[in-house]
Amino acid sequence: MEEDYYKILGVEKSATADEIKRAYKKTAIKYHPDRNPGNKEAEDMFKKAAEAYDVLRDPDKRARYDQFGKAGVEGMGGMGGGFGAGGMDLNDIFTHFSDIFEGMGFGFGGMGGRSRQQTRQYRGGDMRLKVSLSLQEIATGVTKKFKVKKNVPCPDCHGSGAEGGAAPETCPTCHGSGYVVRTRQSVFGMMQVQDACPQCHGEGTVVKMPCHHCHGEGVVGGEEIIEVNIPAGVAEGMVINVPGKGHAGKHNGIAGDIQVLIEEVPSETFIRDGQDLIYNLLLTVPQAMLGDSVDVPTLDGKARISIKPGTQPGTTLRLRGKGLPAVRGYGYGTGDIIVNISVYIPEQPSDEERAALEAMKDSPRLKPTSAVREKIFKTFRSYFQ
Repeated sequence: MEEDYYKILGVEKSATADEIKRAYKKTAIKYHPDRNPGNKEAEDMFKKAAEAYDVLRDPDKRARYDQFGKAGVEGMGGMGGGFGAGGMDLNDIFTHFSDIFEGMGFGFGGMGGRSRQQTRQYRGGDMRLKVSLSLQEIATGVTKKFKVKKNVPCPDCHGSGAEGGAAPETCPTCHGSGYVVRTRQSVFGMMQVQDACPQCHGEGTVVKMPCHHCHGEGVVGGEEIIEVNIPAGVAEGMVINVPGKGHAGKHNGIAGDIQVLIEEVPSETFIRDGQDLIYNLLLTVPQAMLGDSVDVPTLDGKARISIKPGTQPGTTLRLRGKGLPAVRGYGYGTGDIIVNISVYIPEQPSDEERAALEAMKDSPRLKPTSAVREKIFKTFRSYFQ
C-alpha cells in the first residue's frame, strides 16, 4: 500500500507551506541519524520524511501528487517518485535541505554536529557516578571527593599524540581544513559533497611519529581526585553535571563531563515530601488527654512543642522553616517539619489500670460529641481524596 506523504509528516492535506516546513523540521529532528545512531527504522523514516517534504513543498509536485498520488510526481526530478526511501543517500538529503539542517545544529552526513568549515576536535567520553547523601547533607549541601579512573592526557607527549610532544603537522590531503570535496552523481545530477578528510579524519593535522607511550592517541589510563560541590536541597534521582572532568579527549581534544547521580539514604526519623519532612509523633493516652510539652527532632537538633489537651490522632503540627531548602531554581524558600500525631493504646493494661478505665468508660465527658466525631471523620476522609 502506497504511503501517504501527509501522514508521514503528520499534517492535514489543507496544511500551508509553513506548516509543512515546520512539520518536516520536527520529523527530521525526531528521526535524525545523530539522535538515533544505528537505528535502521529511524533512518528509513528520516528518508521518507525528506521524500515527502521534497514533494509537498513544491506547489506543482504537490498538485500532481494530490491528483495522481506518487505516480504523478515520477520523472519530475528531486526525491519524490521513482526513488524509494531505502535508495536515497543521506548526503543527498543533508545537501538538498542544507538550509533546514544548518538551523538545527545537527551534522552533515555523519560529521557529528560540526560546521563543515571547522576541523574536528575529539571529545572525551562522559562518566557517571553515584553519591549517597543523608538528609543532613542534603539540608546543608556538601562537597564530595571521588577517586576516578579515566583517560588522562599522555604525560610523554602532553596529549598531542606525537613523539616527544612535537606539534602535529598540517594534513597534506585537506591542507588543514579537515574536509575534502568530491563530486558525485546523485538523484539531483552532479553534486559536490563535503566529507571528513580520510587521512586526518577531520582534525586538519596528522602525526608523523606517534608517541611510543600512547601510540599516537594522546591519552592514557590514569586516575584523578575529583571534587564535586553538591548544592543543598537536591533529591533522589537528580543529576549534577561536572563539566570537563570526564575522560580526556584524544589529541588534546575536549574533555568529557561527569554526571553525578544523587541517591538519598532513607532516614529512620523523617519521611521526605518534597521540601517538607514528616515526623510521626506517638503520644500516650494521658498525654493526648491532658496535654504535654514534648521534644521532636529536627535536622540540627531538637524543638519543643506543646500538645494541647484533647489532641486527637491524625492532628498535624507544623514547624515552619525546619525542612529542606530549595535546590537552585527549584521550589521556593525552605520547607517545614510536619508533626503527625498518633496515640498509643496499650494492648494489655494492668489490673489497676483496667479497673480505673472501667470506672471511667461510662462517663459522658469521655464520649465524643457529634461535632468531635465529624471533625475526626472529616480528617480521615481527606486521606483518601
